[in-house]
Amino acid sequence: MTISMDQVKELRERTGAGILECKKILEQTGGDMDKAIAILRERGLEIAAKKAGRVANDGRIEIYMHPGNRVAAMVELNCETDFVARTDDFVALAKDIAMQVAAMNPRYVRPEDVPAEERESADNPAKFDEEFVLLSQPFVRNPSQTIAQKIQETIAKVGENIVVRRFVRYEIGA
Repeated sequence: MTISMDQVKELRERTGAGILECKKILEQTGGDMDKAIAILRERGLEIAAKKAGRVANDGRIEIYMHPGNRVAAMVELNCETDFVARTDDFVALAKDIAMQVAAMNPRYVRPEDVPAEERESADNPAKFDEEFVLLSQPFVRNPSQTIAQKIQETIAKVGENIVVRRFVRYEIGA
């Protein structure tokens, strides 16, 4: 089957994968865009897993101020290089995570940050994580995706490890 450049371009725009990789995947799937996206997403998860051990000491601090100035959030998002920290994908991720913190008010970054006694006292630990652990929360703009999945997707695009180091949220009267 012949794959058009428009198909390759569309897949590249939707996934951030390289042109040659997009073309190969589309040829493999017979031009099926959904299958191609699924394969690239799976490869992205594999890439993210390989990069998880890398040190991320660069990055940016992002601040989100909710309209009305009653809620604000500040997030430190780290990556491996200052080059990636300035990319549109990384900046957009930082903004999305800061907005998530303002909107959902998580208490912890990772499940392992939750004190054992607090987890044991929770009626439903999985539900607890969805509510109070940032990486386990459904993304407010796309609830079918968690924050951890959103980060992994960006890792696959930018090719570097990304880590949420810490966050803080302020709310008037809270």
